[in-house]
Amino acid sequence: MTTRKNSGTTTPAKRQRATSTGSASERRDHLVKLAAELFARKGFQATTVREIADEAGILSGSLYHHFDSKETIVDEVLSTFLEDLVARYRAAVDTSSDPRTVLSEMVRIGFGTLEPHRAAITVMQNDWNYLRQFERFNYLVKAEDEVEQIWVTQIKAGQAAGQFRTDVDPKLTYRMIRDTIWVAVRWFRPGGRLNTNGLAQHYITVLFDGLATGERTTQRTG
Repeated sequence: MTTRKNSGTTTPAKRQRATSTGSASERRDHLVKLAAELFARKGFQATTVREIADEAGILSGSLYHHFDSKETIVDEVLSTFLEDLVARYRAAVDTSSDPRTVLSEMVRIGFGTLEPHRAAITVMQNDWNYLRQFERFNYLVKAEDEVEQIWVTQIKAGQAAGQFRTDVDPKLTYRMIRDTIWVAVRWFRPGGRLNTNGLAQHYITVLFDGLATGERTTQRTG
């Protein structure tokens, strides 16, 4: 952190003055964002409270005026993301009774989180197994279970309606979709050839229309 203090034009003192303006909630939100970026870059376990304070240009003790631990900070990062995601998925289900329409919208929702919730998604990928050991993070598993149920229900509904193939496993299909969306956070960069809407549309095309042309060459096995 010493090189950061000497090399940049924005010194810790200047950052501190910037964060000291505005309401307490704004300062708190600012600290959460800074910490989230550190968690995403270094990993939650490897990031110290002092590093978060240094990044914000404040003393470590000052950070405790807002949070009692770094677990409280990451809790806020992840719960905010999951609450937003689940609420949007629920809304998609309530908006339409057509499974294909709902799945398409949920794909767009998923890819649409890559920018506003990039840090939270990265933390979940890197630190999921560690965090889920603690009781305070039980909601991570509960949220994942609810999200899986929403997706699987829509896939099964599409199969029942004759929209989707019946020779694919709904749960496996969901998990492949889920992993495709979340892994994209590692390589997607804003300002590239495709924005998140374009990325989602491309994936929807592959998901529903496939890659191969002509007759289907795959057969059910097992």
